[in-house]
Amino acid sequence: MNIPGAVQTFIDFASLLRSHGFAVSPDQTMGFVEAVGLLGPRSMADIRASAVAMLAVPKDREAEFDTLFQSHFYGQALAPAVVGDDEEELQVQEPGTETREISVDEEDDQPGDIASGAEVLSQRGFAQTGSLTSLERFSRHASHRLPKRLSYRFKRARHGRKLDVRELLKSARNTDGDVVTLPWLDRKMRQRKILLLIDVSGSMRDLSDGYLRFAHALSRAADTFECFTLGTRLTRITNSLKPRDRNAALLRVSQAVSDFDGGTRIGDSLSAFLGIPRYAGYARGALVLILSDGLERGDPGSMIDAIGRLGKMSWRLHWLSPLASEQDFEPETEALKAVLPHLDELGAAADLESVCSHVLNIARAA
Repeated sequence: MNIPGAVQTFIDFASLLRSHGFAVSPDQTMGFVEAVGLLGPRSMADIRASAVAMLAVPKDREAEFDTLFQSHFYGQALAPAVVGDDEEELQVQEPGTETREISVDEEDDQPGDIASGAEVLSQRGFAQTGSLTSLERFSRHASHRLPKRLSYRFKRARHGRKLDVRELLKSARNTDGDVVTLPWLDRKMRQRKILLLIDVSGSMRDLSDGYLRFAHALSRAADTFECFTLGTRLTRITNSLKPRDRNAALLRVSQAVSDFDGGTRIGDSLSAFLGIPRYAGYARGALVLILSDGLERGDPGSMIDAIGRLGKMSWRLHWLSPLASEQDFEPETEALKAVLPHLDELGAAADLESVCSHVLNIARAA
């Protein structure tokens, strides 16, 4: 679709705001364009007023908004970032888009001996592997064993919820008004959405490779699938997992994720995920799987709040931890203990076999 140049300018401004952490949805962008059209506009003040009203600019960020407005519409250069700022920022990455930074508060205490909040940026190389038995078995059974839900669409059935009136009238027309059998309709079944969140921090170094291989297999089997990595940054890797060849997909993941084996900021990453409406929508009515040891750093309040919100939005919320492989496992960190009431299950993820088995049995258990 060809978009007029004048309209594209306003769409680009909304994209600029999103790249700087403003929560601007597509509906708000269209509302902004329509508001500008209604006002004329007669002046730049009309455009600014439309943007503030329709893009829901927070009062405490109007100064930052004005800076971006001046930069976009007047061509003024943006002021460089201040070096040495004490406020640490969490970055949200999606390959193909600009990095988004979200401010978080930092605490000094560190529950968990291995966990760290320090950001260490690195890329990882994945060894070339052939077929893995557990993943092959998972791929064979996943299509019919992943959780399903009733669709809003109907199909013909021997016994159903309602009559197929159209087929009934057609049959009656062909038999001079006599109805021989009653045609029924029943609702179709379709797979539930699946959201996979993988911890790639330093404490998960030995397992995150296998988890990402599982993510690729799950992306091939699921109808609607989203995947993010959690560390010192939140990174969407759904598109990186699309190649059919597993090694090619993992190469794209290694290029997309820049915080492998770094710090652990699960709560901040989940809060950033929920703070972006497009991302948060992926969790609604979905099976949400978190693969992490739960060794959160700092104040656990952020993680507890985020898990509580995820639990309310999702169909099922399962946390799979490599530490939960023992039968008498009890969470040791304050954060993981506190989120237990919000989880539908805390399962084991010591290896690929346990992860694959758990996911294949979710529908049966539910």
